[in-house]
Amino acid sequence: MSPATVAQSVLDAAGPQAAAIEWLWWLIFFISFAVFVVVITVLAIAVLRRNVRPSSEVIMTRWVVAASAMTVVILFVWLVSSVSVGKATASPHMADAVTINITGRQWWWQLEYVDSLPSNRFRTANEMVIPAGRPVVVNVTSRDVIHSFWVPNLHGKRDLVPGYVTSLWFRADREGTYRGQCAEFCGLQHANMAIFVRAVPSEQFEAWLAAQRKPATEPVSAGEQRGRDVFLRATCPQCHAVRGTLAGGTYGPALTHVGSREAIAAGVLPNTAENLQRWIRNPHDFKPGNKMPPHDLNDADLQSVAAYLRSLK
Repeated sequence: MSPATVAQSVLDAAGPQAAAIEWLWWLIFFISFAVFVVVITVLAIAVLRRNVRPSSEVIMTRWVVAASAMTVVILFVWLVSSVSVGKATASPHMADAVTINITGRQWWWQLEYVDSLPSNRFRTANEMVIPAGRPVVVNVTSRDVIHSFWVPNLHGKRDLVPGYVTSLWFRADREGTYRGQCAEFCGLQHANMAIFVRAVPSEQFEAWLAAQRKPATEPVSAGEQRGRDVFLRATCPQCHAVRGTLAGGTYGPALTHVGSREAIAAGVLPNTAENLQRWIRNPHDFKPGNKMPPHDLNDADLQSVAAYLRSLK
């Protein structure tokens, strides 16, 4: 997956909620197009027929009455359709659902996979993995300003309001990666706040869950060991958490398995060793105004830290 190649479209529904929204979009489109054609046709006839006969006022009155009646019918159809789609997208399907808590931050997404056993809960960021064909319940809120969670291939928009928790559910009926976006202006880097939802087979999802619940892997090479030491000595642990180490910060994204993510900085850069080094050295080169400070590390330390983070699969 590359951040630049994953498309998002409300007209490519991958689940029942998005399919209902897509149906409503096409209904409104075709009715609006038909009304446009009729209005332009009548306007053209009126322009071409300049001579007004004595009976024209009666005919015009009938046309106005017919147009008004048709307008009422169209608005009623849209109202009924909109309410129907709203009910379809809001009806909860909780059986066997995966529950994920999402918190909007400036400018990234914090994800917590919920489990009845507290030790099985874990946090990740910006990339959501779900089982295809299984319902997902998402509880959303914000830590700073109003954000809006929107994955158009799977569901409509849902605002994330500080201090309030709301819920929505969706289901991906086919495997694939779907791009989401913050749809509420939330500051300087609003446009660079993407989220990727990857729908995988159930067996692969369970294996991914088991791997994500484990603490960070121990570094193997000397470079990775040096990278961990530099990481823990720097200011990184104040903001980031790596389970199994002394790093326990909650201000920034959890990095326990950051090496398994396809992108960094909420979709801004592919997750490569070179991009990690560039991001750590000065993240404001790529995302001006974000809350991660630059790090003045020498090249050797920078390469080691990137190698360590890439090893966290």
